[in-house]
Amino acid sequence: MPEAARDVGNTQPRKVKYRKTKARWHPSMQAIPVPGIRRMVNMAATMKDVIHLSIGQPDQPTPQHIVDAYIDALNAGQTGYTMDAGLPELLVALRDYYGKRYNRKLTRDNILITSGATEAMYLALSATAAPGRQFIITDPSFLLYAPLIRMNGGEVKFIPTHPENNHQLDPDDVIKAMGERTFAIILNSPNNPTGAVYPRSTIETIVEECAYRGIQVYSDEVYDHLIFDEEEYASVLSCALDLDNVMCISSFSKTYSMAGLRVGWVISSQAAIKSLRRYHMFTTSVANTPAQFAGVAALTGDQQCVQDMVNIYRERRDRIMTLIDETPHLTGYKPGGAFFSFPNLPPHVDGSELALRMLKETGVCVVPGDAFGEDTSNALRFSFSTSCEKLEEAFDRIIPWMAKQPI
Repeated sequence: MPEAARDVGNTQPRKVKYRKTKARWHPSMQAIPVPGIRRMVNMAATMKDVIHLSIGQPDQPTPQHIVDAYIDALNAGQTGYTMDAGLPELLVALRDYYGKRYNRKLTRDNILITSGATEAMYLALSATAAPGRQFIITDPSFLLYAPLIRMNGGEVKFIPTHPENNHQLDPDDVIKAMGERTFAIILNSPNNPTGAVYPRSTIETIVEECAYRGIQVYSDEVYDHLIFDEEEYASVLSCALDLDNVMCISSFSKTYSMAGLRVGWVISSQAAIKSLRRYHMFTTSVANTPAQFAGVAALTGDQQCVQDMVNIYRERRDRIMTLIDETPHLTGYKPGGAFFSFPNLPPHVDGSELALRMLKETGVCVVPGDAFGEDTSNALRFSFSTSCEKLEEAFDRIIPWMAKQPI
């Protein structure tokens, strides 16, 4: 009997079993950890009366002339695509600004505008990381670098830094770590999460050795203006003889309090920028157009707004150093830039477990050290991108609570 005939008059629904399948993610997705920052912030979002010393973005208002430029661009109908390399006016402004700041001859073809420094670093690392290529980074370091390298088959080699040395990077340690498989080193000064600012001697030594060995240097310089102690900032742009093996990455996010406007850039050799432009076209295509006009206003306008913000962060840096020194079980140091401090707990203490308990019992949210490295599980990152009043209130809770901990 035909199959269709057997079904005539059958009023019972068919029972069909479906196989359960897992999402077919690329195996490289396993390299992406659950960020410790997000874990803490998500928990804090379910609580009341939380003081955040966790967020890594400026709390200062965006300067008014930058906001006005953004609004003017919108009102002028500047909402379409720019050139894939970026708004020509912004490329010129960046060329002139960095050329003057570092006494270096640049052209528009040395620059690519991206959707924040995050995209810039994504392009640089995912375009070059590959099996057999080793990347040297500090431990601790910003949590973006290692996962991107590993996702693309690269190998990460960590160089620890320590609070007793103000988390300075020893160039001799870097050189000793270099080997036949070393492809690149990632520098980040001022550093997130430590706030360490590397002196010119350190940058020059590393850049010179890398040029000699043909090793790439990726320099994350998003905090390049947030320098507290009147020292000259050592950019790779001022330390490298040429840009053939150097990529300098930065953005408007920290310097001008424009984190949500998402405009960053890469400065490198014309050949490197030409290759990254092709890749950029297939990722975000172009950065936010009116925000790029705001960036022109930021670079060409009065820079007193930057100095005013630096002065505020310096005052907070000085205050949080004192508060950390007054806190039982914390070992502090002097961060030279950015808006972070990364003090240690005693070696046997699990910073992640302590940070979770601190949040639940005091309502102060900080980030555990294991979010930033493999050798920093007994550290905590404190952001002082908040008012001195909030810092005082937070440590009024932290200090007596830490004193009661059986550490």
